[in-house]
Amino acid sequence: MDYRPYPAPITKPIMYQSWHDLLFMHWPIDVSALRPHIPAGLGIDTFEGQAWIAVVPFRMSNIHPRGLFPVPWLSAFAELNVRTYVIRDDKPGVWFFSLEAANPVAVSLARTFFKLPYFNAKMSCINNHGHFSYTSYRTHANAPYCEFAASYKAISKPFIAKTGSLEHFLTARYCLYTADKIGKLYRGEIDHEPWPLQKAEAHISLNSMTRPLDISLLGKPLLHFSKTLDVAIWGLERLF
Repeated sequence: MDYRPYPAPITKPIMYQSWHDLLFMHWPIDVSALRPHIPAGLGIDTFEGQAWIAVVPFRMSNIHPRGLFPVPWLSAFAELNVRTYVIRDDKPGVWFFSLEAANPVAVSLARTFFKLPYFNAKMSCINNHGHFSYTSYRTHANAPYCEFAASYKAISKPFIAKTGSLEHFLTARYCLYTADKIGKLYRGEIDHEPWPLQKAEAHISLNSMTRPLDISLLGKPLLHFSKTLDVAIWGLERLF
């Protein structure tokens, strides 16, 4: 697995998923705007001194624990996340500010077992011959309201990001970091083949996903589309 910056865990994954029709929307952002929202035990990862924040809509399917088959009412739904990039112990990873999902059971399980900030939302992802219409409206009780609506499509042939490129920095991430309510920090490993990326175009009609962070997303985002990716997931490792 020479595409990884460090070896995958030697233990078996606990879960598998497939991700579809994904749009990476990245905006450059000052490190100082992110620092209040990131635990002190994590460094903010930058590319040539520049930090990035992303809003990422997609669909999930084939979600199942190792050794079990997917359950129809639990194994496929839309998801939307807001993320940035962090690093610890020379392991670059993802920090999620929020994750919306259109499945209350999946939201509850993810919040409990993966300690991730998942929120219930009413969501739709419609594929019209490769032109995607995506909406998300948060419905989670006692949570700040956020909404998102965009249309997007791929506009190039698939490519694999070159090591050392900005596209590689933004997408070649093989772990996530999260923290519990009392501040204990965790790392969760994942594995997948390199992203098959395509250049994309999008029209964003609504996007208040970073409002709870008091962060405004300015200018046009850097856009990449990916049709499908299979992912293996490990359980959380407590760091401190």
